[in-house]
Amino acid sequence: MANKIDFNCDMGESFGMYKMGLDEEVIKHITSANIACGFHAGDPNWMRTTVKLAEEHGVAIGAHPGFPDLSGFGRRTMNASALEVKNDVIYQMGALQAFTGAKRLQHVKPHGAMYNMAVDDQDLATAICEALLEVDSDIVLLALAGSQWISIAEDLGLRVGREIFADRALNTDGTLVSRSKEGSVIHDIQEVVDRSLRMVTEGKAVAISGEVIDVEADSLCLHGDTPGAVDMAQALKQALVAEDVEVTPLGELV
Repeated sequence: MANKIDFNCDMGESFGMYKMGLDEEVIKHITSANIACGFHAGDPNWMRTTVKLAEEHGVAIGAHPGFPDLSGFGRRTMNASALEVKNDVIYQMGALQAFTGAKRLQHVKPHGAMYNMAVDDQDLATAICEALLEVDSDIVLLALAGSQWISIAEDLGLRVGREIFADRALNTDGTLVSRSKEGSVIHDIQEVVDRSLRMVTEGKAVAISGEVIDVEADSLCLHGDTPGAVDMAQALKQALVAEDVEVTPLGELV
C-alpha cells in the first residue's frame, strides 16, 4: 500500500483572452502543477500568472511542453525529428523556468501527443530525456507508469516519477485509451475517486476491457479541463487523506 503520492494537474492552458480551466480553485488541492509553455496552450502572460498562483499556494512547478499545435491543443500527432522535439522541450523549459522565483523547475511532463508518442517511440523518449539532462540533471521526468520510457529515463540517470491518471481509462497494457473512443475520459466523481484509491493503495486498475492490471505510481494526475475538475480534485484529496495517504510534491518522493 502506498502511503505517499503526488497529486498533479495540467494548468495555465488559457490563451490570450480565452480562459480554460479553473486553476484558481484546483490549485488548492494539488501538490504539483504542469504549466503549459506556449506551444500547445498558454502564453507568456498566462505562464507568469500560473507560476505566481502555484508559488502562492506552495505547489511545485513543472513544465508541460507540447508540440507547436495551438489549434489542435497539442493532441495531434506530428512528424517531428528527435532533435526538433529535444530543442522544443528545451525552449519551453527555459521559458517557464525564467518566470519562477527560484529559476528552477521541479519536473517536466510532456503534453498530449508528445507524451503518448514517447511511450512507444524510443528515439522520441530519449530526446525528451536528453532535453531535461541538458537543462538540469536534477529535474524529474513525469512519465506513464509501466512504460519503456521509465526505463529509458532511469538508464540515462534521470529522476523519474511514474504517473497514473484519475480521470482517464486504460488499455490492458497500461496505456491511455484514445480520446477518440467512448469512455476514454471518466466524468463520474465517485468512479474517479474509487479507481484512484485502488491504484494508489492496492496497485491495481481496471482496464477498459474489464481486466484487472497492475500499476505502480508516484503521481496521480487529474486533467484541469475535465468537466467537474474542481469537485473531483477536492474529493480526491479528501479521499486520499482519509486513507492515510500523504499527498506531497513529486520532488520529495523520487
